[in-house]
Amino acid sequence: MIHKIATGAAALAVLAVPAGAESLRVMGQPVATGLIQENVEQPFFENFAEETGLEGYTADYQPVDVTGIKDTEQLRILKDGLFDIVSLRLSQVSRDEPTILGLDLVGLNPDYETGRETVEAFAPVVDEQLQAKFNTKLLGVWPFGPQVLFCEPEIGSLADLEGLKVRVYDQNLAEFVSLVGGTPVPIGFPEVQQSLARGVVDCAITGPSSANSAGWPEVSSFTLPIAFQLAMNGYGINLDTWNAMSPEEQEKLQGAFDSLVGRIWDYSEELFVDAVNCNTGTEPCETGTMYDLTLVEPTAEDKELVGTAVPNVSFPAWKEVCDAVNPGCSEAWLETVGSDMNM
Repeated sequence: MIHKIATGAAALAVLAVPAGAESLRVMGQPVATGLIQENVEQPFFENFAEETGLEGYTADYQPVDVTGIKDTEQLRILKDGLFDIVSLRLSQVSRDEPTILGLDLVGLNPDYETGRETVEAFAPVVDEQLQAKFNTKLLGVWPFGPQVLFCEPEIGSLADLEGLKVRVYDQNLAEFVSLVGGTPVPIGFPEVQQSLARGVVDCAITGPSSANSAGWPEVSSFTLPIAFQLAMNGYGINLDTWNAMSPEEQEKLQGAFDSLVGRIWDYSEELFVDAVNCNTGTEPCETGTMYDLTLVEPTAEDKELVGTAVPNVSFPAWKEVCDAVNPGCSEAWLETVGSDMNM
């Protein structure tokens, strides 16, 4: 069982381990996020040589919440070479590189199929930026799944968020919450459960499976399953580590990550359906703890509001921030993801 608490000294010790040519230092998703980390990601790295076909290579895998390092620092960690591979929490690192948010603007990805199309179109743009600014190659992008609403006060629609404090995880989502009259509160995932319990926030947004694993239904009463975003994450490798590999090794590694990412996409979709059942006390519930949250069906107005968020809220807000850091960012998005939209 993974030890969930690391002292500062232990965290520094992890960073002090010299990088051997055949031992890759890997930072993973937080243990608290649940089953994707536990059942897919961690086993992949624990069986790294077998999964990749890179005989002699091993992975020293540490979930980010065990290292003592903040997930907001992941791109800087990769750039400096303190880890070779990082399971990137894309919304959390988007403050350093806002181009990333173009993969998952609020309202952009209402379902998995659309999300796959978005990633195929825009991931190369993100990769180019990461290579240029953070010495990082993007190996793949995957979703935790539709991000939905959990509240302790009674709600019947998104309109009821007016005046409520809502936990958010990126600036794009914060803009949307402000639009509907809520007060966005940025809080790291591990602190959300206690924040809900203590009334620091009234509501919070995450995926149903992650919420179940973290015990959010113990401190909330209502859930509104409308997809604001798909919560994209990704894998990045330090370019120096990548370039030190032979072309044959690079091909094997990329192929292994393509397979890993594909498995996560499929597993994420299975978990979403099952976790909604678990959270609301509905059978079948096979992957989580059974709770009894009240399911609030999205209204027609809710669906319309989220559906029109891209042109009206999320893209304009993101465009200003992204173009300031990465000139041409929004133009690249419009030429790829936005090419079929009337914008």
